[in-house]
Amino acid sequence: MSSPAIVLDQQLLTAAAEAAGFMPADEGRALAEAALAAPGGPILEVGSYLGKSTLYLAAAARARGGRVVTVDHHRGSEEHQVGWEYHDPGLVDPLVGRIDTLPGFRRAIALAGAEDVVVAVVARAEDFAALWSTPLALLFLDGSHTDESAQRDLASWAPHLAAGGILAIHDVFPDPADGGQAPYRIYRKALDSGDYTELTGCGSLRLLRRSPAS
Repeated sequence: MSSPAIVLDQQLLTAAAEAAGFMPADEGRALAEAALAAPGGPILEVGSYLGKSTLYLAAAARARGGRVVTVDHHRGSEEHQVGWEYHDPGLVDPLVGRIDTLPGFRRAIALAGAEDVVVAVVARAEDFAALWSTPLALLFLDGSHTDESAQRDLASWAPHLAAGGILAIHDVFPDPADGGQAPYRIYRKALDSGDYTELTGCGSLRLLRRSPAS
């Protein structure tokens, strides 16, 4: 008798769709399905903002009986700062005068009932990468979208991806008229390295599988 198919946690998928954030539902679902299909090992997200994408990954982590680790300094990306397009004054901590997305993130994870599968690390991604040693099943890059930070995220975290693991990159827009180019450039860098084969993505979400020999 064959084992029953593992399916995504529907409660967390619904919570993810309703959570604040910028990931379209179809891309979030595709991310969750990629995480569900990834080989054994932890799922790690770079850049979590208010937890929307985290909850999509949590839907896969719970189904897999595992965890999703998120790393974010929670001070916001450049586009969240004062004077930028996605600035939200409600996210500014009045005592320190800086963006702080951690309270909103924690609230979203708690309300979704996902605290048992989400391990949140408050740190700069490159600093935490230097301390990490476990091969990753899926690495999701969705941090700051400057060239410097995107390249740094790829350089510091891609070596931790297991052979056969999946590299997911969000906000990849080949046409500059559609969005910033930093995620597109790290996508091309990874693909052009010959260490990955491309899987079917969705919208601005690109999925790459690390080859066994890389």
